[in-house]
Amino acid sequence: VLTGNEPLTILPLTSEMEEAAIKAHYKICDRLKLEKKQRRMCRRDPGVAETLMEAISMSALECQYQFRFERWNCTLEGRYRASLLKRGFKETAFLYAISSAGLTHAMAKACSAGRMERCTCDEAPDLENREAWQWGGCGDNLKYSNKFVKEFLGRKPNKDLRARVDFHNNLVGMKVIKAGVETTCKCHGVSGSCTVRTCWRQLSPFHEIGKQLKQKYETSLKVGSTTNEATGEGDISPPKKSIPGHSDQIPRTTDLVYIDDSPSFCMMSRYSPGTSGRKCYKDKNCDSICCGRGHNTQSRVVTRPCQCQVRWCCYVECKQCTQREEVYTCKD
Repeated sequence: VLTGNEPLTILPLTSEMEEAAIKAHYKICDRLKLEKKQRRMCRRDPGVAETLMEAISMSALECQYQFRFERWNCTLEGRYRASLLKRGFKETAFLYAISSAGLTHAMAKACSAGRMERCTCDEAPDLENREAWQWGGCGDNLKYSNKFVKEFLGRKPNKDLRARVDFHNNLVGMKVIKAGVETTCKCHGVSGSCTVRTCWRQLSPFHEIGKQLKQKYETSLKVGSTTNEATGEGDISPPKKSIPGHSDQIPRTTDLVYIDDSPSFCMMSRYSPGTSGRKCYKDKNCDSICCGRGHNTQSRVVTRPCQCQVRWCCYVECKQCTQREEVYTCKD
């Protein structure tokens, strides 16, 4: 008999509710158009479907934010996404890296939030000074997340260059997540003394991950293929023919790599809607985004809150200020 004093826990599902929940997450897995193995992994834990959706959304939004001032602004609607993923552009390299990073980040967070059946908090077995630290908090479980994402994305391919490039860029995204793990501690003791510390591992904010991957995009390397004589397996290497403007540097495991030169993204094509009508910022990116076609200037009056003050208690009082502003858009 319930008394009303029970702790707030998740009550057991009835068989009908449980069946409905299973059907709901199966539907999400099917809607994502996954490969057979990926669909099986998605279905085996109800938390996976939700985490995949979160990772997709988070990665797409971060991509759009990082490229908001550029010709290609990460437009992924309709045919553009499919066409981009068929080619090995540097933009495609970024998409693979941000997607694997997003899934790694979302899965580690889902474990620590208790949304997964197969994982919980990070146990962090190798922190220094364990005697002085009392392990606590709930760390982001990167160990389980890495294992899941590697299995989800598949094994390293041997021969096909494009598949090896995609695999390489997936790993770059995961490595950026791993490099950003920090140990956070909280002190416990009389008068704030740090006689005991509770510590846990935390991932960097995903916006910071996006910023680092954008920097790697800027320095990405064009590659070709060679065969390792010892193993007979294909290796990623600089192109055989020297290309003006491209580095012959051997790519590191932390570099984004690509195989096809990108289009200009100036005009509408299968890869992007072009930049006609795109908003730009004068003296910042109009010349670049508008591809030399020039820009239109439109003047408009806008009203915004201004001169805001906090009043006791507890609201903000603002005046309404009217000002004229100019909006710049690329010419056709």
